[in-house]
Amino acid sequence: MPFTIDDLNYDKDSKERMPWEHYLELYAKADPKEITSRLSIPYDEEAKEFTLTFLGSEYRITYPDFQVKHVADEKKCYPLEDMIYAKILTIRFLLNGSASVGTGRFKTYREMPWGEVYLRQFDGRCIKRLAFTYGNRLDDFRLVMDHMKCSPVKFGDVGYELSIYPGYQIQMLLWEGDDEFPPSSQILFSDNFPVSFAAEDMAVMGDVIIGSLKAFLKAVKE
Repeated sequence: MPFTIDDLNYDKDSKERMPWEHYLELYAKADPKEITSRLSIPYDEEAKEFTLTFLGSEYRITYPDFQVKHVADEKKCYPLEDMIYAKILTIRFLLNGSASVGTGRFKTYREMPWGEVYLRQFDGRCIKRLAFTYGNRLDDFRLVMDHMKCSPVKFGDVGYELSIYPGYQIQMLLWEGDDEFPPSSQILFSDNFPVSFAAEDMAVMGDVIIGSLKAFLKAVKE
């Protein structure tokens, strides 16, 4: 079952309203063997922890208390440990997601089920934010995406493909601004996203990824 807008309020000031304790209760009652089978991710019964890749880095997530610890790599930045929205998305993915691989096709947010309903939020919080932040800083965008080990794609002036969870791919495309036109961007999702995520979750997900880029860029410049 995908997330619902009632589960995770999209307003920026909604942190206090997120039912984190509710998710933790559901997670503690879940069957770890069912989770590892459904998502095809490793579970160490002795250590009582899952291994999950998030934005290209490997994490250990304990059961039943959902403590997150990264496996050190060269990225030196681990948003799943620090970002509450990333944790909310991840615990819900563990509870309700499914292992899936896309067909190779990518879709715009508008093309996703119910995408029209939340398009305004997604456009403002994700697409315009990406264009405003990096549309005139393509070198910084390349720097951070290369640091994250994302794969270049031949779309836009600069484009990259990344994996947020295993099997779920996102493409982020930028067109540089000039004297006549402002910078623009597009975010595309592999066509299997509706298997595990509803449109409102993907809006939050885009917000999480763009927020993570700032932390990754700081890490790579230090």
